[in-house]
Amino acid sequence: MTGTTTLYRPTGPEELALVEASGWTAWPPRLPEQPIFYPVLNEDYAVRIARDWNVPASGSGFVTRFEVDSAFLERYPVRQAGGETILELWVPAQELAEFNAHIVGRIEVVHAFHGDDRP
Repeated sequence: MTGTTTLYRPTGPEELALVEASGWTAWPPRLPEQPIFYPVLNEDYAVRIARDWNVPASGSGFVTRFEVDSAFLERYPVRQAGGETILELWVPAQELAEFNAHIVGRIEVVHAFHGDDRP
């Protein structure tokens, strides 16, 4: 095995419930208005999205962490979506099932934010 890469995904409560329903092993299919699945490479960036975007949008925000086979990830270039630590992978929605098949271990929640947590 070539090793794994740690990725993070900020998510709201609805998506998190679907991940839990999978046994913490897969991301749900994208909705028609979501052509890209974008995990991020930096925990701090994921925290900012979960806290600053997911909480206002849905009352809660979560940061998940998971491992993916590194060799598989080479097909997705790292995209800088802002500052130098704002790094994402853009996985086309139609490739998400194959992406899920390359997750190693379980998806875990590492941070949870709720509306009353905001400064």
